[in-house]
Amino acid sequence: VTPELVVNLLMRGPLETGEDISRCARLHTIGVDGCALAVVADSMAAIEQRVEQEKRLTWAQLCDALRSDFEGVQGERIRLMLSSAARYCQGGTIADGWAERITRDFARMVHEQPMPEGRRLVPGFFSWSRTIEYGACIGATPNGRKAGKPISHGANPNPGFRKDGAVTALSTGIAHAQPGYGNAAPLQLEFDPKMTREEGGVERVEQLIRTHIDMGGTLININVLDGEKLMKAHENPDLYPDLVVRVTGFTAYFATLSPEFRQLVVDRFLEGL
Repeated sequence: VTPELVVNLLMRGPLETGEDISRCARLHTIGVDGCALAVVADSMAAIEQRVEQEKRLTWAQLCDALRSDFEGVQGERIRLMLSSAARYCQGGTIADGWAERITRDFARMVHEQPMPEGRRLVPGFFSWSRTIEYGACIGATPNGRKAGKPISHGANPNPGFRKDGAVTALSTGIAHAQPGYGNAAPLQLEFDPKMTREEGGVERVEQLIRTHIDMGGTLININVLDGEKLMKAHENPDLYPDLVVRVTGFTAYFATLSPEFRQLVVDRFLEGL
């Protein structure tokens, strides 16, 4: 049914009546998706930890560093201090607590927003592809992110959130950050098909999927990519014109993506192994 994608998700009528969307559809619900959950959760956690709890930074120092985009030796020292604070999806950290709190408040405000004629706004952190575009409009943030850099993808954590047990921690963190009103907060996973039998292989992936759903997860996007092939395609995408990847809520030929988008896919892949 066209037009696609947004209108399909908002309309009621075509499936119920079997008619074309232009003849029968009525606007029923509107999905309102939050963005940069990890950036905000990590930023709030960094402030709480470094400024409020440890008092290693003053509010004035933090504001000056953000305004200058962490300029100079002192600015870089502050940026590293902030970026090494507790992070979302590390497991039981203050950043995980902030992600849950932000999600609850966001979902409540969207859900309670008055709408005419019985229509409803539905909160979510659904996958979308404007992380680079939106990030370019946002200044430096207290999680150590520099001005203009991409924001975090969907409900996923920021790259580098954890170096061990990353997939399990990722699954748990996102399962606990679900808005709860029908719109999804997807888990984005990247796997190499060369996972050895000792690592669990297919059984490990199956267990991860089941556990994520049991914990409250709503949607999973999975890339199964040959790591070596992906790295070579990133260097020279024209050599692999048939390589297809899951970008966010859609798939695309890797070669058609911008270098910045290709880097985001590569970063997620390396994080998920």
